[in-house]
Amino acid sequence: MASFSKTLTRLRPAGALYSFSNQLLPPKYWVPPASFSTAAAVSSSQSHDQEKGSTWSRWFLFLPGAITFGLGTWQIFRRQDKIKMLEYRQKRLQMEPLKLNNMPPSSENLESLEFRRVVCRGVFDDGRSIYVGPRSRSISGVTENGYYVITPLMPIANNAESVQAPVLVNRGWVPRSWRDKSFEVPQEREKSSSIEAVPAQQSEQSWWWQFWSKKPKVVEDQAPAITSIEVIGVVRGSEKPSIFVPANDPNSRQWFYVDVPAIAVASGLPEDSLLIEDINENVNPSNPYPVPKDVNTLIRSSVMPQDHLNYTLTWYSLSAAVTFMAFKRLKQKNSRR
Repeated sequence: MASFSKTLTRLRPAGALYSFSNQLLPPKYWVPPASFSTAAAVSSSQSHDQEKGSTWSRWFLFLPGAITFGLGTWQIFRRQDKIKMLEYRQKRLQMEPLKLNNMPPSSENLESLEFRRVVCRGVFDDGRSIYVGPRSRSISGVTENGYYVITPLMPIANNAESVQAPVLVNRGWVPRSWRDKSFEVPQEREKSSSIEAVPAQQSEQSWWWQFWSKKPKVVEDQAPAITSIEVIGVVRGSEKPSIFVPANDPNSRQWFYVDVPAIAVASGLPEDSLLIEDINENVNPSNPYPVPKDVNTLIRSSVMPQDHLNYTLTWYSLSAAVTFMAFKRLKQKNSRR
């Protein structure tokens, strides 16, 4: 027995103790010395992987808090940008209105003219009107669908106060019936032209009767009086539709958002025509449509600075709550160890 203990305590090469223990066991229970070293290496690698995995899991617990904190910080920058944008619009709207008869209206001046009040005079060409929508309007709590009607304002010959080139005017909101009537007008014109063609042919065939009849025919050509219209509006650009808004289809006269160059081309105007939103508050009660746009809506946004501040507080609160839960989770793991 003493010799056995001396054998165990004696320094031997690696694997000698395992070979000695194998000699004490039957051959079927012998274990190769390399298996013991392999098991030790596997156990050490597993412990290393577990430590590495626990480190990554700790960082993963703090990831939601970092993301929510970043979103809250992003809302702060968004709020500052929105404040600057609304202040810029308000200052522009408070300037004296410009007269477009002194300058050629072109989209090249859009950056210097956008959100400036302008005064222009001309004649509306209702036959080229385009309806953008549908756009809803709430009246006394009742929502009604309609459209924005955009009509070219044409210059008046020999009129110094008229615009020098045609411009597009967003005259405001109109009910759906306006758009339906505009689609019926071209069909009525085609019918009237076909009806007038027959009397014209008959008059050519009976010219000899007019020659022999001694009754002179008096023809009075009276040109219709042209009434100029003064428009007080704000220069605007194209809208930026969201991904949920369908694409415009000029061929079928479907316009879902304002695209100034495309609308100008569809109306037969130059592509660089300006768009003016009518903000005239003097509405005739007997003819309330179109309803001009309220100028206060130009200094408002769907998400105001106060909303961005509320979003910031919400994201920061969520970040603090998630981070606190992560610390509590790590504390429980450390106490178990």
